[in-house]
Amino acid sequence: MKHVDRAALVLGLGIGGFIDGIVIHRLLGRHHVLSGWYPLDDIHPMMVGDGLFHLLCLLLVLWGVALLNRRQPLPNPVLAGGILTGWGVFTLVEGVVDHFVLGIHHVRHGPGELLHDIAFLVVGAVLVVAGVLMSRRSQPAVRERA
Repeated sequence: MKHVDRAALVLGLGIGGFIDGIVIHRLLGRHHVLSGWYPLDDIHPMMVGDGLFHLLCLLLVLWGVALLNRRQPLPNPVLAGGILTGWGVFTLVEGVVDHFVLGIHHVRHGPGELLHDIAFLVVGAVLVVAGVLMSRRSQPAVRERA
C-alpha cells in the first residue's frame, strides 16, 4: 500500500466505519457492535457500544483531516483512492476481527450468516484493490508536478 496516501487512508478508515455504522447498524438494523455478546433485548449495551464505535470513527476522520490540512491538497484520484483503500481495510479488519475472531456480531444473524460475512469481506477486498489502483494510476502525474 505504498501508493496510498496516509491521510486519505485514515480518512477512509473513519468514513468506512461511519458508513458501516450508519447504514448497517442504524438504517438496516442488521446488528450492533456488541450484538453477539449481549442479548438484543438489552439495548443499552448496544447503544453504548455503537456510540463508542462512532466516536472512534469521528476521531479517525478528524485525524485524517488534520493530516491533510498540514500540507497541500491531494489530487482527487489520490485522495479518493486512499479513502477507498481505507474503507476497504476497515471492512476487512472489522469483518475478520468482529465477525470471525471475536464473534461479537455478523452482517446478518441467522440463515446465510457465513455467506453474508464472506460477501462483506469480498466488498472490502474490492475496495482495497480499486483504491490502490486509483492511487497508483495517478502517481506519475503527482511526481511530474513535484
